[in-house]
Amino acid sequence: MPTYRDLIQYSQIERFDAQVLLLHVLQKNRAWLIAHDDETATDEQHSTFAALAARRREGEPVAYLLGSREFYGREFAVSPAVLIPRPDTELLVELALERAPQNGKVIDLGTGSGCIPITLKLERPDLSVSALDLSADALAVASNNAQALGASVRFVESNWFSAVAGEVFDLIVSNPPYIHADDEHLNQGDLRFEPTGALTDGHDGLHHLRTIIAAAPSYLQPGGWLLLEHGWDQGAACRELLLQAGFSDVQTWQDLGQNDRVSGGRCG
Repeated sequence: MPTYRDLIQYSQIERFDAQVLLLHVLQKNRAWLIAHDDETATDEQHSTFAALAARRREGEPVAYLLGSREFYGREFAVSPAVLIPRPDTELLVELALERAPQNGKVIDLGTGSGCIPITLKLERPDLSVSALDLSADALAVASNNAQALGASVRFVESNWFSAVAGEVFDLIVSNPPYIHADDEHLNQGDLRFEPTGALTDGHDGLHHLRTIIAAAPSYLQPGGWLLLEHGWDQGAACRELLLQAGFSDVQTWQDLGQNDRVSGGRCG
């Protein structure tokens, strides 16, 4: 029978991924595995790990295999119904936390797993936080995450602002689908398994950004902020759209890789 070390060595996937998957099967931490990697795996452990490794060899994201991904220091459940939270999106959260007024009313558009609004509510309990998504399956994942993490967030099924007509907010945030429909990365890596409608607008990548920016002034208090995550090459276009819509203090912030990642401005 193979040892835990053997399972990792002969898994035919990256060593780090193999360790993560094996730790998931064993429900142990890395320190335990280092101290016990010469122990023999049980038949059940062997078969469970082998099945996960096979799925990983086919390209399925580790986050979907584990059923969760860490974001802003918390574990969020994920499924193929939602995008996998990424570290770059933490920049959007940080900017929002800095700009949300005390007891402010905040809304997240296209919430997916709910990692953005849930994090905002947990970091700033004073905020009143709502989140919209067109996908009922995504909202189910987000609602479960909110319940598991103890965050009071209002979730609404909506095509952008349609279900909150007449409401006004102090801050609007969104990580909308912004990948160009012809981008070759959609057929590579993890993106092949993530929901297409959450990745691309089916057009030039700016379609949903245009829609949100054009509509946002009607849903913002004077001086309220709109913050949008976007692609590395879309900063200039987003700034121009924001200026055309009458936003002030328009700027773009860069992620840890020094790529344009979030643009925003103040209403009025």
